[in-house]
Amino acid sequence: MKKNDLFVQGNEACVEAALYAGLDFFAGYPITPSTEIAELFSYRLPKRGGKFIQMEDEISSMCVIIGASLTGKKAMTATSGPGFSLKQEAIGFAVMTETPCVIVNVQRGGPSTGLPTYVSQGDVMQARWGSHGEHAIITLTASNNQDVFAMTVEAFNLSEIFRTPVILLFDEVVAHTRERLIMPEPGELNVVKRLKTSVKEGTDYHPYLPREDGRLPMSDFGGVHRYNVTGLMHDMWGFPSDNPKIVYGLIHHLVDKIQGHTKEITMVKEFFVDDAECLLISYGSSARTALHVVENRRARGERLGLLELQTLWPFPVDTVRKRCAPVSYAIVVEMNMGQILHEVKKAVDDPDKVFLANQINGSFITPTDVLNILRIIQGKGT
Repeated sequence: MKKNDLFVQGNEACVEAALYAGLDFFAGYPITPSTEIAELFSYRLPKRGGKFIQMEDEISSMCVIIGASLTGKKAMTATSGPGFSLKQEAIGFAVMTETPCVIVNVQRGGPSTGLPTYVSQGDVMQARWGSHGEHAIITLTASNNQDVFAMTVEAFNLSEIFRTPVILLFDEVVAHTRERLIMPEPGELNVVKRLKTSVKEGTDYHPYLPREDGRLPMSDFGGVHRYNVTGLMHDMWGFPSDNPKIVYGLIHHLVDKIQGHTKEITMVKEFFVDDAECLLISYGSSARTALHVVENRRARGERLGLLELQTLWPFPVDTVRKRCAPVSYAIVVEMNMGQILHEVKKAVDDPDKVFLANQINGSFITPTDVLNILRIIQGKGT
């Protein structure tokens, strides 16, 4: 291995990436299978001049990273299933206050305590709709450690560009798979810095007034500008308002600033899609199985392809529709009851040609699980 190569778990790759992206503050609470993230930050981050704190629970962990971010720090927390549920109200507060931060959820079996040490991908819809009210969210995922690193850096970048919480939705297999990580050199990956306001001290600062390019410059809370932060509907100064025109404009802003940039935000990886007759669509650790099936069947002359989703929300509707249009059928490979399956069916022109290969019992989905569905479809003559 080369000097800058590491042999690490996915959770460790996430830590290395957050440090690369300039993380200043981490708060969390131990919970399987994400605990290694907090454990590593507890001694890595202070050595870099950052702050680590173990809070009394997941709710407070989310709240304090919001506070840290408002004061100008890049902030992050990490959790798993039940802890992610507890964070939802504060995630909604971060959405409303347009506070950049990153939340890692390493998925495990649920609901409730469920299967704490087993894999699942059951939190996809919770990542999108876990917090109440109309809003948009950015959710990224990865299937291997190199992509964990890249997506973690990208999560920080997107949180700063769009002033929003960004969710990293990993799963237990990705988190605990130990494999090679090639560490990028400083400057090799783009790292977006906090956009600070140019408004001088003593001048009227509007914390929620977007520039022409849509970005909202920030002023460190407690610094030279006084402004209000509230979870209530608010005007451009941050003061509460129930004026229908202001409420209408704010909700549209919170949704449109993300949904209106879907093409710039969404990322996918494509394998053998140009001539595919059957397209597998997958994400997270399930995509590792899907890729194995594609490569194996390709070697036998079958024209399979894989579309790996790295952005789950906003959902890459146009890409999915485009890649599904020419194929005879598509199979969504995931470890839940079909949460992304429903999104794919909504995106395509012929939902009847979209099928599900899944696993929901805590076991990792295998090539055999996918091939069984493939044989059934082919047996129908589809």
